[in-house]
Amino acid sequence: MDFATVIQILDSAVRLMTPLLLACLAGLYSERSGVFDIGLEGKMLMAAFTAASVAYATGSAWLGLIAGVAGSMALSLVHGLSSITFRGNQLISGVAINFLASGLTVLLGQKIFGLGGRTPSLTGAGRFPEIQLPFAAALRDVPVIGPIYAELISGHTILVYVAFLMVPLTWWVLFRTRFGLRLRAVGENPASVDTAGVSVTRLRYAAIAICGLLCGLAGAYLATGLSAGFVKEMTAGRGFIALAALIFAKWRPWSALGATFLFGLLEAIANRYPNLDLGIVTIPSMFMNALPYILTVIILAGFVGRAIPPRAGGEPYVKER
Repeated sequence: MDFATVIQILDSAVRLMTPLLLACLAGLYSERSGVFDIGLEGKMLMAAFTAASVAYATGSAWLGLIAGVAGSMALSLVHGLSSITFRGNQLISGVAINFLASGLTVLLGQKIFGLGGRTPSLTGAGRFPEIQLPFAAALRDVPVIGPIYAELISGHTILVYVAFLMVPLTWWVLFRTRFGLRLRAVGENPASVDTAGVSVTRLRYAAIAICGLLCGLAGAYLATGLSAGFVKEMTAGRGFIALAALIFAKWRPWSALGATFLFGLLEAIANRYPNLDLGIVTIPSMFMNALPYILTVIILAGFVGRAIPPRAGGEPYVKER
C-alpha cells in the first residue's frame, strides 16, 4: 500500500465519519442532559429526505440544509414532548421516531416523486461544493505535506469542516460555560438543579433542540454532500453506530472524534477493498461490509458495563411538591 492509497483511504474515512460525528455529538448533548435518544437514526433519515426534496425543488443546497434541520428538529420536539413533558419511556419514544421516519420518508417520496421512495438526483447548486483551501493547488506536489494538505485536509464540503469545528465547540460549551455545567448537572442530579432555581425542563428541551440541529446537519450532509439525493433507508444504521461510538467515547467530545474516525476508517477500508487479500486468506466482501456493524456489537457488548452513563439518564424528572 503506497502513500497515495493511504491518503485516499483517509480522505474517504473523513467523508464517511462526518455524519457519524455529528450524530454522536447530537446524542452527547441529549444524553448528558439525562434524555436517552435512540431516535438519532430517524432524525437523520428525515433530515436527509427533507434536505434532498427541498434542494431538488429549489436548486439550493442551503435551503435544503435549512429544511433538513427543520425536519430533524420537528422529530426532536416530538421526542421532547413524549419523554420530558409527558414523562414517557424515552427508549420507546426513540424507537417510534425511527419507525415513523422510516415509513414516512418512503411514503412521501413515492407520493411526491413517484420514484419508489427516492428523490431525483441533485446536480449543480443542489449539492454542496467541495472547498479548496488556500494554497492547496500550489502545495499539491510538495512531498508528504502537499498530498496531506491538498487531498486530505482540503477538498471537502463545508459541513465536513463544521463537523470538526463542533468538537472543540462542544467541549467548550459543556466544560467551560455555565450552560454546560447546568446541562451536565441535570443529567446527574436534576433535583439539585431544580433546587437551585434552574428549570430542568428548559435545559432538557435545549439539549434535544441541539440534538435535532446536529442530526439535521448529519442528514443533510448525507443527501447533499456525501450523496446526490435521498434513497430509501440511506442512513443504513449510522444512528445506531453513532450511539455505539458515544458509549465507546464515554460521553466525551474529543473521544467521540476518535471513535467515529475508527468507524469511518473501517467503512473506507471495506469500500476500498471489497475482498481483502491477506496472502494466506482472502476476507470476503460480505465480512468487510459488515465490519462497522460487527465493531458496533463488540463495543456495545464490551463497553456498556464499563462506560458509566449520566446517572439520571433515561429517567423522567418529577418535581417534588
